[in-house]
Amino acid sequence: MAGGAGARYRIEPGGDIAGELTVPGDKSISHRALMLGGIAEGNTQIAGFLAGEDCLATMRALQALGVLIERPQPQTVRISGRGLEGLRAAGAPLDMGNAGTAMRLFMGLLAPQAFDSTLIGDESLMRRPMERVAAPLRLMGADIRTREGRPPVEIRGAPRLRAIDYALPVASAQVKSAVLLAGLRAYGRTRVTEPAPTRDHTERMLRAFGVEVLREGETVALEGGQRLTGTSVAVPADFSSAAFFLVAGCLAAQRGLLLRNVGINPTRTGLLEMLQLMGAQIRVHAHRQDVLPGGEPVADIEVRKSRLKGIRVPQSLVPLAIDEFPVFFIAAAMAEGETLVRGALELRVKETDRLAAMAQGLTVLGVENQLLEDGLWIRGGSRLGGGTIESHGDHRIAMAFAVAGLAAGSAIEIRDVANVATSFPGFLEIARSAGLQIEMQ
Repeated sequence: MAGGAGARYRIEPGGDIAGELTVPGDKSISHRALMLGGIAEGNTQIAGFLAGEDCLATMRALQALGVLIERPQPQTVRISGRGLEGLRAAGAPLDMGNAGTAMRLFMGLLAPQAFDSTLIGDESLMRRPMERVAAPLRLMGADIRTREGRPPVEIRGAPRLRAIDYALPVASAQVKSAVLLAGLRAYGRTRVTEPAPTRDHTERMLRAFGVEVLREGETVALEGGQRLTGTSVAVPADFSSAAFFLVAGCLAAQRGLLLRNVGINPTRTGLLEMLQLMGAQIRVHAHRQDVLPGGEPVADIEVRKSRLKGIRVPQSLVPLAIDEFPVFFIAAAMAEGETLVRGALELRVKETDRLAAMAQGLTVLGVENQLLEDGLWIRGGSRLGGGTIESHGDHRIAMAFAVAGLAAGSAIEIRDVANVATSFPGFLEIARSAGLQIEMQ
């Protein structure tokens, strides 16, 4: 997507959503396939790679660490792995751009290396908290320094890490993943216990590269010193990107909308359950050969315009839908009755405070809501108004309010949308093809 910091969307009210579409590849899986391919022995090929700015930041960082990476096509990546001990020091700080996932996972990947590294990012990333990742890594013997808990992250190489048994204080796939990546080069068995299920892409991907990963109830464990073997990875369409069109379909797909080849990892699909609890007409058509190379299940998802009802979101679904809440709140604004989300404190430490940003935007559109410490209460059912929305540079806030245009009574303008390219290149074109009346200004 083109456009600088002043880029904005204008969405005309209404629209009819219909047809078939395929959203780009999964960001979380693309990050992990690159990293594990870089430390594997032998060659890795990735199909369906997400060529968004976040994943390209991970690619550039690995290249700076000495990994040979080729892209014969935009969505195809070939990696010549260097093995667990084969990375080399970069000649400059590694710039993660806006990619919080990349920075946090690289902390685990680089902590046991024999060289020092510094991780930096853009203005938004430099404000995000990193201590919740640094703390367990320090328990393993890592030497990691932050500035008042935020980047730059300075890592002094500590090649003799020790395994730990760590209970996550808050459910977080990024913290879990960083500890497991560090555990690959730690002495002993590293265990991470989750208070609630989180995304398991790292565990699935490690197994695809030949690592034995054990699941012991709520605990994930791996033995240090295991070698990774290069492999082929097929990246499914990103469920978090498909989420915007699932909600769009609920609002305006009178004739139905079909989303192709979507990743339906059960640790990611909380939004599906939440929408179904609201009464959404959604059908999931799992593929006959329903697990891709890399261990991820896929399906086609069909959605139709639905009469939604407000719900109290079960807290067990919150970590399974953490990235989809911005657009879920748009569905809640159009559902009859009240919707309540609690236990979503994690939303306050994303690219922006997503709870506050969504509450602010919904207020602009005339939606009655109450911002809570760990959630949001929304009274839905009324037609949305128009107005100017501040995205605060957060791609998911921008795309969520773009979907809101389908139910608005007048035009919506969304400021600062350049970062949509970090996770969803081509959003504007796909949104138009689906029926949104959206323009870049």
